[in-house]
Amino acid sequence: MAAGVNRKISAASARAHTRRAKQNASFKLPSGICTKILLVLFAGILAWAYQAIQPPIPKTCGSPDGPLVTASRIKLKDGRYLAYKEHGVPRDAAKYKIVYVHGFDSCRHDAVVANTLSPEIVEALRVYIVSFDRPGYGESDPNPKRTVQSLPLDIEELADQLRLGSKFYVIGFSMGGQVIWSCLKYIPHRLAGAALLAPVVNYWWPGFPTNLVTEAYQQQLPQDHWAVRVSHYAPWLTYWWNTQKWFPSSSVVAHSTDILNSEDKKLLPKIVSTRNYTAVVRQQGEYESLHRDLMIGFGTWEFSPMDLDNPFPNNEGSVYMWHGDEDKIVPVILQRYIAQQLPWIHYYELPGAGHMFPHAPGMSDNIVKVLVGE
Repeated sequence: MAAGVNRKISAASARAHTRRAKQNASFKLPSGICTKILLVLFAGILAWAYQAIQPPIPKTCGSPDGPLVTASRIKLKDGRYLAYKEHGVPRDAAKYKIVYVHGFDSCRHDAVVANTLSPEIVEALRVYIVSFDRPGYGESDPNPKRTVQSLPLDIEELADQLRLGSKFYVIGFSMGGQVIWSCLKYIPHRLAGAALLAPVVNYWWPGFPTNLVTEAYQQQLPQDHWAVRVSHYAPWLTYWWNTQKWFPSSSVVAHSTDILNSEDKKLLPKIVSTRNYTAVVRQQGEYESLHRDLMIGFGTWEFSPMDLDNPFPNNEGSVYMWHGDEDKIVPVILQRYIAQQLPWIHYYELPGAGHMFPHAPGMSDNIVKVLVGE
């Protein structure tokens, strides 16, 4: 049997070994520290996420840090200011008085019907048109409490302060055309007639057949699927979605030409050449203008246009809708369905036309002549 090997350990080595053992034994995290670290990290992530989705405070016109006021404005009952611009003959000499509602990412200067109406028609029919900046656009104060109903009431106040009379006409283009549905719902007693030009459709309006909505929805670019979904289902994320850089956001906000058809692209140089006020449109911030438009336009409405009654049962006025059959921004199939459900709508479908057809030569003359019955 082999004898055991005796190993002599010095006192210094023994003390060092003991120290290392004590050090190793003492390197233990306090009880619950991992949970606390995770909670702090989670709280930090939540704080970052909260800050990321918060829109900046709008730069209200006339405020110390805001843009200058250059437009004519009225003060509304709730204290907000609404900027407007007058076109055509003086209002006191006018036979026909029209309120024009601009579209998405536009302002009072984008009154295409007023800007392209021929001088001959203006003088012969004595037409007066007033356009205005919708809340948050241009020089109109933002309206954080804006609803589907609030804008028609703003229009009514504008008409009253400008003394347009008991009845007036309304014309709306694109997102402004969508507003005309609200006018027909909430202020029909003030209308002499209405025209909807390529009005934006809300895919969540009750009454649409599911198959038609799906077909129309699939005609949009994938990035626009998400933009309208966020606006409808998670409006609190609208600002973040349209300002983040990870995924493509709304093609309309980005001014992509992929959403224009061939006729639109022919009109585009003319539109761009006359638009020397682009900075004015978003000067108070994008949230209370563009993003609020998306949240209201594609949010949950208090009514569906397809449930509206004829506002002119005694033929004292008429409602007209114009739409291009190659509109790549607002699919025509849903407009056709609305027109079928509302037989009192006079529906004009324009072959080969896209979304920008009101800018085509002579189109505004036709729209105004038909609207006022001349």
